[in-house]
Amino acid sequence: MAQTEEQPRRLNRAQVPCPACGLPQDRVLTLDQDWVLLEPDMTPPAHVVPADHRWIELSDGRATVYGVCPPDPSQRCRIPHHLACSARPLPDLWPWLTTLRAENARRTERQPTTQPPEPPGEWPTTG
Repeated sequence: MAQTEEQPRRLNRAQVPCPACGLPQDRVLTLDQDWVLLEPDMTPPAHVVPADHRWIELSDGRATVYGVCPPDPSQRCRIPHHLACSARPLPDLWPWLTTLRAENARRTERQPTTQPPEPPGEWPTTG
């Protein structure tokens, strides 16, 4: 058997166009023998991606969710294409933050409408 310099061919991946935006997305086999559609050529640090949306590729080419919390600071991950797709609405990634924002909006509506305070006529000198 002759050795070649090219990478081994993996049959568990393909690139397909997104039906919503038309851009390519990587179709990668998961450990459960399902498929996940990942954003191509994008590997952000895992600590900036919500745990449910962090995918890592294993040495055999399959992908799995990387739900380690907190993630290793040097770990890179892949994200599902639907998070980056401009033709789809962004999902609610942090429900607690969405709830807090909605509560703050209600609190703002309940406050009496007052004018903001006037700035001082002369600002103090600093530094």
